[in-house]
Amino acid sequence: MKKDQMTIKELFDLHKSMAGEYLEKYTYPWEVLPHIGEIVKELGKNLPEDEYEQKGETIWVHKTVEIPHTATLKGPVILGKNVEVRPGAFIRGNVLVGEGSVVGNSTELKNVIIFDSVQVPHYNYVGDSILGYKSHMGASSLTSNVKSDKTLVKVHGEEGDIETGLKKFGAAVGDYVEVGCGSVLNPGTVVGRHSNIYPLSSVRGCVDKNSIYKREGEIAKKREG
Repeated sequence: MKKDQMTIKELFDLHKSMAGEYLEKYTYPWEVLPHIGEIVKELGKNLPEDEYEQKGETIWVHKTVEIPHTATLKGPVILGKNVEVRPGAFIRGNVLVGEGSVVGNSTELKNVIIFDSVQVPHYNYVGDSILGYKSHMGASSLTSNVKSDKTLVKVHGEEGDIETGLKKFGAAVGDYVEVGCGSVLNPGTVVGRHSNIYPLSSVRGCVDKNSIYKREGEIAKKREG
């Protein structure tokens, strides 16, 4: 994947997130990560009071959302219209969950933007990441957001490594991406729109749009039609 294919506008339909106008200010998804908390708080202050209930200083929940008593929310958090939160979910701050999305049982979210109609439904961890419109994390798939040697995360692109300057960066997952069950998206992963990740994959680097990731070194282009 070339650098110009990693841009926010290439990966995401910005009309499918209430944070779209804020995301337009940045070029690459990793540039947004240090500012997610600020974005959530700015959005929260302007949400209509007849639609959203404010729970604590920095938690806003749409009135269509039911929170199970076993779920935990720590602000700043926004849960949009018709979000489904299942038992045992742990939403631990700097999180925006878009309209119609699912946060599953025992799923943990931290410092993420979840676009509309995204599913993280079963035993997922998503941290320091952005998930695009109608993307889906299969059961027990997760983002790994810190390198084992604790050095700063680089994005391994076609034209060479890109320095992010971040110790924590999980993944930027484009619109309509399907991540198979039990897969790990390693630090600095970027997946283009309409791509599929095989189950039990360990993904490093970038996956072009309209691709099928089978294993390291084996990525097929999807057939048209």
